[in-house]
Amino acid sequence: MPGRGADKQDCLSLRVQAQFADALVVHRLDMATSGLLLMARGADSQKRLNAAFSERRVDKRYSAIVSGDCRASGADWQTIDLPILVDWPNRPLRKIDAQQGKPSQTRWRCLGYDAVRHCSRLELDPLTGRSHQLRLHLQAIGHPILGDPWYAPADIASASPRLMLHASQLALAHPHSDQPLAFHCPDHFGPDCP
Repeated sequence: MPGRGADKQDCLSLRVQAQFADALVVHRLDMATSGLLLMARGADSQKRLNAAFSERRVDKRYSAIVSGDCRASGADWQTIDLPILVDWPNRPLRKIDAQQGKPSQTRWRCLGYDAVRHCSRLELDPLTGRSHQLRLHLQAIGHPILGDPWYAPADIASASPRLMLHASQLALAHPHSDQPLAFHCPDHFGPDCP
């Protein structure tokens, strides 16, 4: 969707709609996040796909490069369960708020560690879909994402020229046939990443 201001009118949805007029947005990624994005062909498909997302019938996976050594968790999945609330004075930022935040869960596991750069490659499985959830959850457990200008300290934000967060997998049922669909898009973080 186009943002506010003349400089934010070029966006993926408008580019896709130039080829497929009935293409509609189903879910969003933060602007700096790369990877898979799903759009629907027509309002009925959009409604069904939106329901699949809201009912958590879509398996989403992300990869990220984070600061620090996450190997202590082993290859087992860990869960971050921290409620998220809009940080109204600092919008669009979010914050952890145990009293008023909305329930938010992220599963994660460590896939590798680079001792030279002191960073880890993680696979992420957001069980809920709050804005900035992955970025905020990882920062909250002490492992901010490299290149994150909003939630990482300055040295970690400047450790990469881009946000090292990538939507790598989507698995869901086709909105009309219920046929299983799976999409995979590897990240291109580069050879220096674990």
